[in-house]
Amino acid sequence: QVQLVESGGGLVQAGGSLRLSCAASGRPISWYTMGWFRQAPGKEREFVAAIRWNGASTYYADSVKGRFTISRDNAKNTVYLQMNSLKPEDTAVYYCAADGSPKNYYAVSEYNYWGQGTQVTVSS
Repeated sequence: QVQLVESGGGLVQAGGSLRLSCAASGRPISWYTMGWFRQAPGKEREFVAAIRWNGASTYYADSVKGRFTISRDNAKNTVYLQMNSLKPEDTAVYYCAADGSPKNYYAVSEYNYWGQGTQVTVSS
């Protein structure tokens, strides 16, 4: 089992930046593909970004490509999501997720481990 704890959320103005962190415990995250998802009120949870176990491959939703960057530090057992040029539509609870070998890195159902989420609110 791996436990995930997100941090770094908050309130920011449009155009601002935030950096989310996901600290893992229980197992090395080097075993896992790591993902970030988000869920806005009244909407389904959606894929934001993912990174393979060694960081060699990263994937992004079209809506955040060029603005968000996912990275990992396996030595610190932590994954990050740098969010720049934030927009009001980025407002959501952001979740960190992990799975050993997801076939579809963008699918919620492919991830077995989830954090509790951190709120990101972008004001216009």
